[in-house]
Amino acid sequence: MDLLDDARALQPDLARVREALHREPEVGLHLPRTQERVLDELRGLPLEISTGTGTTSVTAVLRGTGSEPAPGGRTTVLLRGDMDALPVEERSGEEFAATNGAMHACGHDLHTAGLIGAARLLSAHRDRLAGDVVFMFQPGEEGYDGARVMIEEGVLDAAGRRPDHAYALHVVPHRLPAGLISGRAGVTLFASYTLEVTVRGTGGHGATPYEARDPIVAAAEMVGALQTAVTRSFNVFSPVIVTVGVLRAGTTANIIPDTASFEATVRAVDPDAEPELREVFGRYLRGIAAAHGVEVDVTLTAGYPATVNDAAEAEYVGGVARELFGEEHYHAAEHPSQGSEDFSRVLQEVPGVLLFLGAHVPGVEPGKAPANHSPLARFDSSVLGRASALLAGLAAERLCA
Repeated sequence: MDLLDDARALQPDLARVREALHREPEVGLHLPRTQERVLDELRGLPLEISTGTGTTSVTAVLRGTGSEPAPGGRTTVLLRGDMDALPVEERSGEEFAATNGAMHACGHDLHTAGLIGAARLLSAHRDRLAGDVVFMFQPGEEGYDGARVMIEEGVLDAAGRRPDHAYALHVVPHRLPAGLISGRAGVTLFASYTLEVTVRGTGGHGATPYEARDPIVAAAEMVGALQTAVTRSFNVFSPVIVTVGVLRAGTTANIIPDTASFEATVRAVDPDAEPELREVFGRYLRGIAAAHGVEVDVTLTAGYPATVNDAAEAEYVGGVARELFGEEHYHAAEHPSQGSEDFSRVLQEVPGVLLFLGAHVPGVEPGKAPANHSPLARFDSSVLGRASALLAGLAAERLCA
């Protein structure tokens, strides 16, 4: 089974699919045009296809027809590709740039095209597979918890038995050289939380602040104090990140408002950090509120769990990547990434790995290229064949008769 040669032959068509997806990005759990295109591209393959009800997901099952069972009996492998875009106005300059106010600024168009390629590669070698493959085309990764929705709707039971292994990859337009694959055992992406804070004071005239209880001053102090709370409460080798992305208060310069509010994203490498986060943030923020004579409401909402790669699976995927592409094309990452991912939901149920694939465009140094989520982000379509070959190879090595 020469997956690399087959993948190279697919490369031009996968680039076509990726560019079509990129032109019409859709946000959230409901991606009707994206779903329609995926179904069109899978048509004619020997797949059992179902679609979601709470989301426009696509689940496709390939039944291997190999005559010999894989060691230990029939095996099921799940491969995932997320499909949703971001509410970002694109400024990439690409010929196929989106113009509808959304953008595939995180590379999910490549993930979708790469998984379509993997489905084609494995379908062509169905007679060599003594097991089943579940292709998970997932909406709503960007904050909508689409993986949870698909799990609730039965994606992990689509083949009639739970997957034994689960794999996904994520493209990176910066940091990693194009084509380099990176993975690690253990925590590979941080857990995420949202911190929402509302400060309630007493409004008044800006010329007589002593007659009011100013919530803006208290909120401003809280924003700064959160950074001190992190450095003085959490071990530097188990890092926590707090970034305030929303700050709301007031209507005009000479009016002290009754309320001020802010929202922050919180990331933690420790999968079990939530109780300590609640205690530390609550203590700091309520203490500042008391000092200013105002009240504060503090809400910490858990987002995605930490993405934890199984150690044995991490060793396996590193071996497959090196065998496919050569020793120099796989990098064992020393540290996790501070982003978060709902593929973590799958990895809580099934041992597996999330990998990264460098996809920065030629002529740009990886360290200087715009990052994921930037309106300037660009991704090199030439890595699509590699993405498809890698996903297909991870399944084939597990299932080959």
